[in-house]
Amino acid sequence: MTEELSPSQAASRIGATTRSVQRWIATGRLPARRVGGRWRVASDALDAFASPRLADDGGPSAIERLFIANRGEIAARIRRTCDRLGIEAIVPSTDGPDALDLLDVGAVVAAAVAARADAVHPGFGFLAENAGFAEAVEAAGMRWVGPPPAAIRAMGDKAAARRLARRLGIPTIDGYDGDNQTDAALTRAARRIGFPILVKPAAGGGGKGMRTVHSARELGDAFASARREALAAFADERLIIERLLEGPRHVEVQLLFDGQGHGVHLGERDCSIQRRHQKVLEETPSPGVGPATRKRLTASALAIGREVGYVSAGTCEFLLDDDGDVFFLEMNTRLQVEHPVTELVTGRDLVADQLRIAAGEPLGFEQRDVSSKGHAIEVRLYAEDAEAGFLPATGPVLAIEWPTGDGIRLDAGVVVGDSVTGRFDPMLAKIVAHGADRREALGRLTAALDETIVLGLTTNLRFLHWLVRQPAVVRGAARIDTLDAIWPPGARPVAAIPDQAWAEAARLLGVGGWRLNAAPVVRLVADAADEPEERSVAVPDAPGEPSLAAVRDGATVHVDVDGRSIAFRLAPPPDVDRAARVAAAHAHGGGSAEVIAPMPGSVLAIHVALGETVAAGDPVATLEAMKMEHVVAASAAGRVTEIEVAVGDQVVRGQALATVEG
Repeated sequence: MTEELSPSQAASRIGATTRSVQRWIATGRLPARRVGGRWRVASDALDAFASPRLADDGGPSAIERLFIANRGEIAARIRRTCDRLGIEAIVPSTDGPDALDLLDVGAVVAAAVAARADAVHPGFGFLAENAGFAEAVEAAGMRWVGPPPAAIRAMGDKAAARRLARRLGIPTIDGYDGDNQTDAALTRAARRIGFPILVKPAAGGGGKGMRTVHSARELGDAFASARREALAAFADERLIIERLLEGPRHVEVQLLFDGQGHGVHLGERDCSIQRRHQKVLEETPSPGVGPATRKRLTASALAIGREVGYVSAGTCEFLLDDDGDVFFLEMNTRLQVEHPVTELVTGRDLVADQLRIAAGEPLGFEQRDVSSKGHAIEVRLYAEDAEAGFLPATGPVLAIEWPTGDGIRLDAGVVVGDSVTGRFDPMLAKIVAHGADRREALGRLTAALDETIVLGLTTNLRFLHWLVRQPAVVRGAARIDTLDAIWPPGARPVAAIPDQAWAEAARLLGVGGWRLNAAPVVRLVADAADEPEERSVAVPDAPGEPSLAAVRDGATVHVDVDGRSIAFRLAPPPDVDRAARVAAAHAHGGGSAEVIAPMPGSVLAIHVALGETVAAGDPVATLEAMKMEHVVAASAAGRVTEIEVAVGDQVVRGQALATVEG
């Protein structure tokens, strides 16, 4: 006789946990119906479901506690799926005295074992594409939520991946991926290929370590800096060289394979809008890909996945030129940052798919079952200053307003009270919009960005406001070099600080100097994008309703100006000595010039010595923040009279690094 069982009764009947039963119901694998607002499972359906599961060691009960070896928005996003499926998610602390080093394989595996996890999800970045980490997780008796270590190794070596693609008849860009890594061999290859070229790490991706080289005289510095960054990020300093294509699209194909060899693609994504070889805006489907090209792209991606025995979610990346040629770039053996756009148009949860596959389940659907509805576009909100060359920014998160509305998805990794440091990737959140077509999706995204406010640190939000309104973006015509061509717009990309912002800062900072029959006045300084700006401002008579979003933090007020958090403080009293030095410099046509750190970070190298003569533009120091290098150059010719930092020092934005006497 059939009985109607509650989830807890069903769990007791088959020897599982209540959370597992709830997960199977939520994902549709266990038939159930609602009775009076509660789930009920028919006993005969439960018995039919349980029989193969109990006979199969890798069945759906395999993952109960998931250790997320990551942080920020991707950890929050994975946890969201776990909560829906009834899986307990464990996210380690990465700040404070008990912080876990997410790059230490032994420490991460030990933490997962100590947490009694039965599976580990690496997210993206850190150890996500580290085959040794995958092996260590499996050796410790836990499930690895990702591809087999052999597949990670095969595709993680970009040089070997290029050779594999060519063996399958898939075109690659003319380049060099040989074993001889001497400067002489690389230089010969560069001359054969012809300039401009792209120098890339052979063992990594994400834009790290990539250098564009336009002439032979730039090669030495490019090789040295690319190797240094590759070694720091990937523990492998091997390089490959590729001919730099002019104006291609960057398009990638999302793959999903199970452990039984079944694989599907979930369409393509266009990731052409980039800065410093890192993506800023992604969308699906690509506005530049037609049915014939889509068929070539997806067939090539599936062939590569099958060749390496791929399992789980992965992405093959390609470049498309205006002649219709398609070139394989690399395969990312992990979940991509931009996976939400694919989820929105296909209706799938890729993290849930990864977890099912890691538990040993079959894919459960075929290519003909995959459908795409509408269009989705995503932008990445970074802690960086787009108006100062996209340099990383740090600071506290003092206030946030996230967008809502139809078709809007937010994947955020920060909350009010967090402090953004230079230790990690600068991505704070992803704002994603879905619509019936591209026009509706872009309109929703534009409105969502206008609703977003982040105060306390500099972000690229004002830049994103500008970006989504640009004709090339609106038309869907952007290429990988479009952003370089249109940003910054004109000689001065920085918008003037409006009077309302000054007034709101003056109101929040308090009463200024008394004046007869007039409003009190304060002297304020604002941290504008290029250099501090000072102004005397009358303090408003009455508080009234603030016209701009603002928050006070001690002696500083942060005001939202079209998406940029501008910091205002009371101006310090005049510095007589500094004024005298400036006057002397003007009088004698020379004087000293400080070389200033344009961003917070660590001093990686000092390129000058005391007494050395430098020309304007000569490198003085190299800073590193968020695993990216930045060379700081002399602004004027002269002699180095002071070096105020040493290699390994931590510096803040605006700190003097050296002094050059004119």
